[in-house]
Amino acid sequence: MKPQKGFTLIELMIVIAILGILISIALPAYLDYVTRTKNAECLNVAAGAKIAVSETAQDRGGIDMVTATNTGYSFAASSYCASVDVGASGVITAVSSPGASTPVTFTLRPSLESGRLEWDCSVASGTNLTLVPAECR
Repeated sequence: MKPQKGFTLIELMIVIAILGILISIALPAYLDYVTRTKNAECLNVAAGAKIAVSETAQDRGGIDMVTATNTGYSFAASSYCASVDVGASGVITAVSSPGASTPVTFTLRPSLESGRLEWDCSVASGTNLTLVPAECR
């Protein structure tokens, strides 16, 4: 009698069950990663506004003198960024548009520290932090 070669049905079913468990864990984590990456693009688009605010604060002599009008910043649409607005005192509001998930609103607040601008990034309370890039958590 020849020895059996290959896998039995139960061994194949165990492998499929293990793969199913791994996929059920990995797929949601991957989808969160994709959305977080799309939201990070909106922060990258807002970097232009940060430069405009920094230059205006340097030119005008402080953050309090920064307004949306005197920065000269204009937002150019992006696939994953709905809007970037500069407000009073250089506060920047960026709203993402990641597609199927809920948009995230980022607020970037400048503060003057030892002659340079430091930026504090925050999101609205109740925002799912798994969809927010690490720099704003």
